[in-house]
Amino acid sequence: MTEYDGLFSEYPRKTRISRYRPAALILTPLLAILFQVYVPMFLVYLAYLELPLLVTVYFALMRRSPVVGLFLGAGIGLAQDSLSGHPVGMFGIVKTLVGYFAASVSLRLDMDNPLVRLILAFFFFFFHQFFYWVLARALLGQQLVFDAQLTAFSGLLNAAVAVPLFQLLDKLKETG
Repeated sequence: MTEYDGLFSEYPRKTRISRYRPAALILTPLLAILFQVYVPMFLVYLAYLELPLLVTVYFALMRRSPVVGLFLGAGIGLAQDSLSGHPVGMFGIVKTLVGYFAASVSLRLDMDNPLVRLILAFFFFFFHQFFYWVLARALLGQQLVFDAQLTAFSGLLNAAVAVPLFQLLDKLKETG
């Protein structure tokens, strides 16, 4: 026994890993991607919503495993790349980073708190947009403009949508 054994036994680690049916883990991101690709064609004002990102953040936060978050982000990002007109791999790389970092953050914070969910949804939207901009400039040589004010506004709107969306997705959890 070392002098540090008592420190760790007094504070048991609280990791509540949420479990989901495989159908929920496949259909939810697919529906979010289809929404992202097709709905803005008919309702232009909904183009600001980044539902695949919000689904990636939600599942990464609730699974609480950086490796699972990494694979979820990569899968959702590559599926979004393949169905949208963007270069294949751009959303895959960015959502992989988001999934990994969201799962890493979830190990330290209480994910049931709506305020924490709101702040993290805003942060990861801004993170996603910034890294997409960096990668588009670095890998593709595109001269995109990063409008921080528009990104912050869109991030607030996505965060406002994320809180009720996350509560709705909480109902997909397996009980038991």
